[in-house]
Amino acid sequence: MADNKQYITQTQENGAVMISEEVIATIVSNAVSDVEGVVSIGAARSNLERKLLNKGMKITITETNEVTIECNIVVSYGTSVITVANAAQDAAAAAVEAMTGIKPTAVNINVAGIVRQ
Repeated sequence: MADNKQYITQTQENGAVMISEEVIATIVSNAVSDVEGVVSIGAARSNLERKLLNKGMKITITETNEVTIECNIVVSYGTSVITVANAAQDAAAAAVEAMTGIKPTAVNINVAGIVRQ
């Protein structure tokens, strides 16, 4: 793997399984998108949101397969920001663990905006 991507590496009987950070980001994105009150993830609907969100998500994988997730979300106006953020954390952690077998060390949800739908 000559690129600069980070991978979860799991040694198996017949070799190794490597899961890229992009796969983890896709898992997180799909899980968090299903949370009620989340309007968008790393995608902006206005210029202000674009400035706040920047890239939207960062996945860090250490050599010991510890996974840290940082995810920017935009929340629907009128919902409890804390409740939505907590639900997004839980959904992301559960999905990553279910699909990779690795429990994330941390899931940091950054509420970068609120929009009226």
